[in-house]
Amino acid sequence: MFDTLARVMYRGRRLVLILAGAFLVFAGVWGTGAFGALSDGGFEDPDSESFRADVELSQALGRSDADVVALYSSVTLTVDDPEFAAAVTSTLASLPTDEVASVAGFFSTGAPQFVSEDRHSTYAVVRLTGTDDEIRGDQLDVVEPALDAPGLTEQIGGIAAVNRDINEQVGEDIARAEMLSLPILFVLLIIIFGGLVAASMPLIIGGFAVLGAFTVIRLLTLFTDVSVFAINIVIFLGLGLAIDYGLFVVSRFREELRAGRDVPAALRRTMQTAGRTVAVSGITVAVSLAGLALFPQNFLRSMGFGGIAAVLVAMVAALTVLPALLAVIGHRIDALSVRPLLRRLTPRRRSTEPGPGAHVGAWYRIARSVMRRPVLYAAGIVVILLLLGTPFLRASFGGIDARVLPEGTPSRVVSEALESDFGGAADPAVTLAVTVAGSIEDPGTQQELAAYVGQVGELAGVETAELSDSDGSTAEVAVFLSGDALSSSSREIVDDIRALSPPADGEVLVGGETAALVDLLDSIGSTLPLMALIVAVATFVLLFLAFGSVVLPVKAILMNVLSLGATFGALVLIFQDGHLSGLLGFTSTGTIEATQPILVLAIAFGLSMDYEVFLLSRVREQYDLTGDNTEAVATGLQRTGGIITSAALLLVVVIGAFATSGITFIKLIGVAMVIAIIVDATIVRTLLVPATMRLLGRANWWAPGPLRRVYERLGIREDGPAEPAETRELVRT
Repeated sequence: MFDTLARVMYRGRRLVLILAGAFLVFAGVWGTGAFGALSDGGFEDPDSESFRADVELSQALGRSDADVVALYSSVTLTVDDPEFAAAVTSTLASLPTDEVASVAGFFSTGAPQFVSEDRHSTYAVVRLTGTDDEIRGDQLDVVEPALDAPGLTEQIGGIAAVNRDINEQVGEDIARAEMLSLPILFVLLIIIFGGLVAASMPLIIGGFAVLGAFTVIRLLTLFTDVSVFAINIVIFLGLGLAIDYGLFVVSRFREELRAGRDVPAALRRTMQTAGRTVAVSGITVAVSLAGLALFPQNFLRSMGFGGIAAVLVAMVAALTVLPALLAVIGHRIDALSVRPLLRRLTPRRRSTEPGPGAHVGAWYRIARSVMRRPVLYAAGIVVILLLLGTPFLRASFGGIDARVLPEGTPSRVVSEALESDFGGAADPAVTLAVTVAGSIEDPGTQQELAAYVGQVGELAGVETAELSDSDGSTAEVAVFLSGDALSSSSREIVDDIRALSPPADGEVLVGGETAALVDLLDSIGSTLPLMALIVAVATFVLLFLAFGSVVLPVKAILMNVLSLGATFGALVLIFQDGHLSGLLGFTSTGTIEATQPILVLAIAFGLSMDYEVFLLSRVREQYDLTGDNTEAVATGLQRTGGIITSAALLLVVVIGAFATSGITFIKLIGVAMVIAIIVDATIVRTLLVPATMRLLGRANWWAPGPLRRVYERLGIREDGPAEPAETRELVRT
């Protein structure tokens, strides 16, 4: 298969590049339109009780969310002064009625919760007429200038403002990440390859992967909602993996040229080996990300869609466009060399691409050293990784609020002011949708409803519970809690409310911010085992088909679990406990947003398998030639250690740029992936893999007879035996 693909790419190289160029133009024009077609939010489960409660209330009574919160304050005036009242009243009365459904505030209701403790501030809740987040975002742009009250300081918050600020921050983060990472990537690639032409190849494939993935995302938006946050994963996975794959393929191509092969033969051998590795890796990473599609939350599904698109486009580009480029460039891949300059600057520098006649290198010596004491290394590393993972045992999961935004963001300032100066949020933490068989106006029903509301109000942790609206057979009960709406104690109150008996012949659906988090955690808890099972089984099958062993896939999965455990432990220390919060620039809430570990699990698991496949492919290649497991492991690490380290460094640069994000949960993903990559590319690949493979010996390659026959028929193997040049001694002992 890969031999045939190499022949096709070589013969049709110019046509392939013409078609690729045309696609890039199309992707740059149409694909980038995905930015304007993406949706906000998507953290809720559409089948959950909390979501159904919100839908029920919206359909029966109209929306009651605080879309916009206008906070008015004065240093000299109080709400009791006529000038203050006149400024706010006239401003709110002049709001455009086409955009505004209702306005509530102190001067229209007299409710004391609208006044700050020092009486120098008040706020108004503005509900917009829009039917979805995108429309309400556009309406906010119209309404915001009209909310400016003369003589008063005005700040805008609320759900619509928070969503807008998050979207704007995401756009700024992407631009900053690209400005930070691309120049560093190019410099590192020049250092790694020693030449401008070779260094440009992975970046070309990276650009192709990102624009191609944008096109896929734009296509998906025609059929389903895709979250705006999918853009982040498209960029860092598309660019990162494309550069990784480009590094693997270009390194192998140069190696084959140096072995004395002509361009067609070098390209064929490259595709048989590195091309095969890229295909297995890409499919494995995509399968890992496909597990996200099992979750009902649009945020997770969108991240899965974006990740799969980025990975598969990067893989296809590395298997088609890159071979065509290499076929055209040929021996000029080493053109515009900067090695003389690098040798003058770093005279002892060694190539990260050991050729067939390479001397014993550092990676070979490391592998040999580890394999002389495999029990010590394996046991020590397992213990260290387990200890690093122990903080995750006390992980506390929460939701998303305005604190994910940088300090000083207006919508966050308003949210914090409501908590500190007004004693609570503009919206109740819990809302109850109560439906009865008859009419709410029936005296008997009113008595039953009043008794039920009284029961809710008497629950521990409930500050107030009141009937806020009703119509026909539906009533809304607003429940304000005394603590943080996202805390574990508040979540217990939701369970207590759901345990109460509803009014006679009635039904109660519990919704609101706190209930949504409870349902989110339940949804994740019920779906995660299925995701883990499917991903583990699919990964096992793919690795078995790649290497013909049932031992290596199991070992790879177990090592990934250890590596991920250490990563999650670090996340608890950093984001839950707040260590490094000042350095990284975020506000710790004492919890970790519940969807992020799932996302990190899928991405990190896939990327770990990426390096596992690359290393084991070279080990298997050498084992097939020599039959010596120990020598194959040492030689495989010598051949791949520098490239894996270089690939990991490049990926850290790409993903690490997102650790500078102003959105806390995007920053969490960036930090988590940097930790996971470093742990995996150093401790696991360099030390734990050689130790465990030495302990297992020939058992590494074992499979029962029936499965061995399956591998012989269906295995993803090289198209032909290694050519004679491959039999040269790769290292000298």
